Amino acid sequence: MGIPLASPSRLASLRGRTPTVATLCSHSSLQIFHGARVEGFPTLGLSVGPPPRFYDAFPLARPDRFLSVPTVKELAALSARLREEGAVIVPHGSFVEYLGAEAFAELDVPVFGNRAVLGWESDRRKERDWLESAGVTMPKLIDDPQEIRGPVIVKYYGAKGGKGFFLAKNREGLEEFRPTGPYVIQEYVLGTRYYMHFFYSPLSDRGYRVGHGSIELLGMDRRDEANIDELYKLGAQEELLKVGIRPTFVVTGNVPVVLRESLLPRAFDVAARIVERSVELFGGMVGPFCLEGIMTEDLEFKVFEISTRIVAGTNLFISGSPYSDFIEPQLSTGRRIAQEIRRGATEGRLAEILS
Repeated sequence: MGIPLASPSRLASLRGRTPTVATLCSHSSLQIFHGARVEGFPTLGLSVGPPPRFYDAFPLARPDRFLSVPTVKELAALSARLREEGAVIVPHGSFVEYLGAEAFAELDVPVFGNRAVLGWESDRRKERDWLESAGVTMPKLIDDPQEIRGPVIVKYYGAKGGKGFFLAKNREGLEEFRPTGPYVIQEYVLGTRYYMHFFYSPLSDRGYRVGHGSIELLGMDRRDEANIDELYKLGAQEELLKVGIRPTFVVTGNVPVVLRESLLPRAFDVAARIVERSVELFGGMVGPFCLEGIMTEDLEFKVFEISTRIVAGTNLFISGSPYSDFIEPQLSTGRRIAQEIRRGATEGRLAEILS
């Protein structure tokens, strides 16, 4: 048996009833609602303002009902209403970022996954402590700008889709950076970026075993970024600045990729060590997480970030990916979440996957 995350009182609203899968109408909500529908769950869309009309264009992914609020922040005051609905909140990047990690962690509603992980993900220094203590290789952290000896990238805390990230070729280039919030400076690693979509189930008794459960690889992607291309991030930046264009890293889309098969054991090994360390630090991760890293020409995988929830790159694989097809046909991450909730309810183990 896994580690209980939710107290009996937190789960009281679900006793004797089918959970309602609920999430904010943004980010990856289409596949979350679609996956829940396929698995037979009622769905609830949390919308800011009137329900978005674009859901009418996708009837198989349209939530059964909507709950509208003027601002995301006001969702925190609707915990009682959400419990009456039998809601299980599924977090995603926009939901956590707009509501705030602290406010999200305090929602008095069952949440899929271990909400304790948000405090580790949203603070880049705590995140680094977690990953490095798991034996994961990361880009070098630079505390003193005087130590810069090559290209660096500056990242803000939290899930901002790349907004505000700053790239400098050297120490002199960093002088133009004007911070607007907490940030870290990392070495800029040259290589190929991979965003690996994993799923950890503490309920599973088969597959790639880790701890009491198992890890699944459901997909992999790269990201299109607003106005700077991968090959020219270092060389073209100065020319773009000359004509008044500030290079940005805002993610605008995603591209599916696959990894060399010989590198898959390395990817699973890194994911397993991160999951095992998460159990020791805060009771473990549950459900989807994404390892974001660089594969160097020496075939060393350096993880620069972890997203401990469903990521938008999974939207590429609503009908399955080259990896999830080897597990089950038409298995999206959204559907996999619903399957885990169903198993937890059927086996009386919701306390191990909800918090």
